[in-house]
Amino acid sequence: MNRNLGPVLLVDDDKDLLQLIAMRLTAAGYAVTAVKSGEAALTALAVSRPRVVVTDLRMQGMDGMALFDAIHHDSPSLPVVILTAHGTIPEAVTATRRGVFSFLTKPFDPKVLLDTVAEAMRLSSVPAGDVETWRAELITRSPSMEDLLSQARRVAASDASVCIFGASGTGKELLARAIHRVSPRAEAPFVAVNCGAIPEGLLESELFGHKKGSFTGAVADRRGLFQAAQGGTLFLDEIGDMPLPLQVKLLRTLEERRVRPVGAHQDFEVDVRVIAATHRKLEERIASGEFREDLYYRLNVVKLQIPTLAERREDIPLLANEFLSRLGKRYRRGQLSLSPEAMELLVSAAWPGNVRQLLNVIEQSVALSATELIPDSLVKQALNAKESELTPLDEARKAFERDYLVRILKITGGNVTKAARLAGRNRTEFYRLLERHALEPSLFKAA
Repeated sequence: MNRNLGPVLLVDDDKDLLQLIAMRLTAAGYAVTAVKSGEAALTALAVSRPRVVVTDLRMQGMDGMALFDAIHHDSPSLPVVILTAHGTIPEAVTATRRGVFSFLTKPFDPKVLLDTVAEAMRLSSVPAGDVETWRAELITRSPSMEDLLSQARRVAASDASVCIFGASGTGKELLARAIHRVSPRAEAPFVAVNCGAIPEGLLESELFGHKKGSFTGAVADRRGLFQAAQGGTLFLDEIGDMPLPLQVKLLRTLEERRVRPVGAHQDFEVDVRVIAATHRKLEERIASGEFREDLYYRLNVVKLQIPTLAERREDIPLLANEFLSRLGKRYRRGQLSLSPEAMELLVSAAWPGNVRQLLNVIEQSVALSATELIPDSLVKQALNAKESELTPLDEARKAFERDYLVRILKITGGNVTKAARLAGRNRTEFYRLLERHALEPSLFKAA
């Protein structure tokens, strides 16, 4: 019997039907999390991301379409299958047009349900073992990052151009390398170049190569990075800083799949997948005439947006501990750890420099620490900033209150005492807040 086919979130307010479907999916080899309401489903999604969601349409409180809309807002690539005893053709058409993966009417054939889930899983799942290889450098437990990686995994199988947007230090090159690693081009070279770090006169030669004598210093023929990446992937970082004359030549190369080295009279065929990245808003640079609109559409076939570290604070403890482990080995310092107060400082910091800044802060703290337990004073010194704590709950907008609680429960692993202290509330008041948002701390302990 097949096992470990992938995690499925099942939602239905009919207890008997919920149990029956859960048994069928479990028997087929899926890891099933079964909940009785849309609100509970959102809590389960905050704890861990499934590969497929199967939900009833008509439920008390949040119905299936409202749940789908909430899922689709944060995780647009997560397949959702909707079940209903009240299905009509117009409802099904509307649901599928809005992005619902499939719409099944009760009573349904169990085989049809299993086939539908299997197909959704095929489109959503990462093959077994890939987490240890293609995305190993991207450490996360954030639903937004998991959805981004799911999109990256899917687009990697195609040859479409990808443009990665994100602030400096978020890991754009790591994501580009991950896409290459899981693509059909994985055995060929991955070549990276920062378009903003090389002077214009040298960048053209760097990308396209040059002939001997084509300019002062060209003492020999030189292959460009397009030819060096033949059969593989060329990563153009900070594409928004590329000078306009080179943008014209790059567009021609992408359209014709041919390059002409500086000073040459002959073109060379190239077979290269281009992944571009930028921290800039290219639409604004197009409006100001600094970036070509036709090149933008040629590069931006698939757009991937990496969230900032502040938008995925639940990843901070994971990343901090991973960096400590690496630095402990590098500096031969044994088992390094952060004091609880130091970790709280990290979790609540502003992080304008994102993951790169976090690594810098951890490394500086390790270098200066006389003990294996790193105190908060060193972290505060490394941050070199005024206190920037999470907004107190009584000042937070109601719409963000639930997200605030979810983040704190993730950070503390469901420990209500620590979570209440971090939120600045006593346990009784904190439990009331959890009840208001149908949040169960034990789910976060399991995660």
